[in-house]
Amino acid sequence: MAIGPHILANNLALAPMAGITERPFRSLCRQWGAGLAVSEMILSRSMLAGDGLALSKADHTGEEGPIAVQIAGGDPGLLAEAARWNEERSADIIDINMGCPAKKVCKQDAGSALLRDEELVGRILDAVVGAVDIPVTLKMRTGWDREHRNAPRIARRAERAGIQALAVHGRTRADRYKGEAEYRTIAAVKAAVSLPVWANGDIRTPEDAARVLEATGADGLMIGRGAQGRPWLFRSVAHYLATGEQPEEPGLAEQGRAVLDHLEGLKQLYGSGRGARVARKHLGWYAEGLPEDIGQVFRARVNEAQALAQQQELVEAFFLRDGQEAA
Repeated sequence: MAIGPHILANNLALAPMAGITERPFRSLCRQWGAGLAVSEMILSRSMLAGDGLALSKADHTGEEGPIAVQIAGGDPGLLAEAARWNEERSADIIDINMGCPAKKVCKQDAGSALLRDEELVGRILDAVVGAVDIPVTLKMRTGWDREHRNAPRIARRAERAGIQALAVHGRTRADRYKGEAEYRTIAAVKAAVSLPVWANGDIRTPEDAARVLEATGADGLMIGRGAQGRPWLFRSVAHYLATGEQPEEPGLAEQGRAVLDHLEGLKQLYGSGRGARVARKHLGWYAEGLPEDIGQVFRARVNEAQALAQQQELVEAFFLRDGQEAA
C-alpha cells in the first residue's frame, strides 16, 4: 500500500486514538506488524500555542518512519499552519481528523462535527493540502448521523483536493462507539474514489479483518480499540490474511516482554511517576490476557503502584513467572 511516495510494509494501520497511541504504543504496534501507526490527535490551536501536552504528542524521537501526524481543528488557516509546523519537524504524512466524536472536540467545530459543513470541509482540505509538500490523508466517519451519511460525497471532494488516502470508521458521529459498525457506507466510499481506503471499526480478530475487507472492498484496515492490550493483533491479522490459517497467539511470557517494552517507552517519554499513571489503562487491557481471577489481582496491584519500576516488577511476576504464585 502506498501513500504518496511512501510504500508501506503492508495494508494494516494503527488508528489514532487520543490518550492511547502515544509514541511507545505506536512503536510497539509497528514491531508487531502494523505498516503505519498514526499519532494521537493533536489540536492545531494548542500545538501552535506551545501547549506542553500537545507538543509531547508531536514528539517522534527515534520512531520508525513514515511518521504520520494527525491534526485537528476547525480553522483552515490554523490547520494549514499546524501542517507546516509538523512538516518542518520531519513529519512524512499529515492526517486530518474528521472522525473524533468527543463532545469537547465537536463543540469546537472540529473532529466529526465538520461533517455537518461540507463547504468548510472543502476549505480545510484545500488549505492543508496546499500548505505542505508531503502527503495529506483524511480520517472520517460515515456522516453526522444515520440520516446524513455523506462520507461518499466528502470522499470525492477530498480526492479533488489532493488527499492521498482515506480512513473511514463505520459509524456516524451520533453513534459514537455504540452498536455495531456498518460497512456498506465504506464500500460506497471505496466505489466513489480511486484513492487508497482503510476500513475502520470493530476489527478485533483475524476473522473480523477478512470479513471487513470482503464487505468493503477496502485497500487496507485501520485497527483501533481491537489493538488495545493486544499489539500482536497486527501480526495475527497479517498471517491470517496471507495464509487463511488461524495464527497462534503469543504466550504469556512473550506478551510480558512486549508489556515491559511498552513500560520502558513510557518511562523514557514521561518519567516514572507520570509514566505509571499513563500505564494503568494499558495494563488494564493487557490484564485481559491473564486468567480472569489472576487478572483482577494484577489490575488492582498495578493501579496502586506509584512508579513504573513497581509496575515492571508486577509484569515480571504475573506474565514471566508463575502468576498463580504472584496472586
